[in-house]
Order: sequence, then C-alpha cells, then structure tokens
Amino acid sequence: MKIRITQAMPEGAQLNGAPWPAEGDETDVPTAQGAHLVASGVAEEVTDEAKPRGRKPRRGGTGE
Repeated sequence: MKIRITQAMPEGAQLNGAPWPAEGDETDVPTAQGAHLVASGVAEEVTDEAKPRGRKPRRGGTGE
C-alpha cells in the first residue's frame, strides 16, 4: 500500500527499521500497516489519480 506521511515524528522515530519519512514523503508499506497508519491520522493513502476511471473522453468535439 502506498501512503503519504502527514505527520512529522520526533527525532529517532522509525518506520520498518528506517528513519521516519518526512512529512509529505510517499512510501510503500504492507496493507495492514498502511491502513493502521491512515486510521491513526499520521498518513493518507496515495491513489493513482493519473489514471482516470469510468468513461473515456469523446474525441472530435468542439473543444468547449
């Protein structure tokens, strides 16, 4: 699960044996751990917003 850190932690804090990422950094963690961090309010799930879902845009329109 890809998460974005939303809370800074005290110096020396660790995430999976590495220094805690800076606020705004993205990292991959196991799904259960990511869900816990999101529920705790220290991270948010990163979703792939670059890939639109649903209908494809129509081609050949007027551009309006």
